[in-house]
Amino acid sequence: MHLKIIPDIVRDQGIKGMSEQDTVLDAVNKMMALNMGAVVVVDGDDNLIGIVTERDMTRRVIAAGLDAGATSLGEIMTKDPDTLAPDDSALDALELMRVREFRHLPVTDDRKVVGIVSIRDLYAAVRGALEKDIQETEAFVFGDRYGA
Repeated sequence: MHLKIIPDIVRDQGIKGMSEQDTVLDAVNKMMALNMGAVVVVDGDDNLIGIVTERDMTRRVIAAGLDAGATSLGEIMTKDPDTLAPDDSALDALELMRVREFRHLPVTDDRKVVGIVSIRDLYAAVRGALEKDIQETEAFVFGDRYGA
């Protein structure tokens, strides 16, 4: 099982980053429209500078009693987040997420965001690959491939 982040997990997401001046409320609306749990924050050259997740919003805005419409993403983003490369493996991504306790990671190519991968995306892909491996093993041991 050698799944790569791109193209096996992330396909044509067309990620558009937000600026650090955008508000948390802007990000909430974008995340709802795209059914995503995180947004990336980019500079004027579209280079990744941060990430904001639902967890960030809950802990750094709501719990702090801040106004989502008046709080900028730059105030609450995680700066210079860990990233994945397009050719990183799904298993390496899962391990990084487990160790660092992340649920979302940006995928970058030369600092440009090409996608966001979530723990759910990785789980689904790895689960599918494991099921396929099990089926092939069972077919080899018990089925039509015996002795091949």
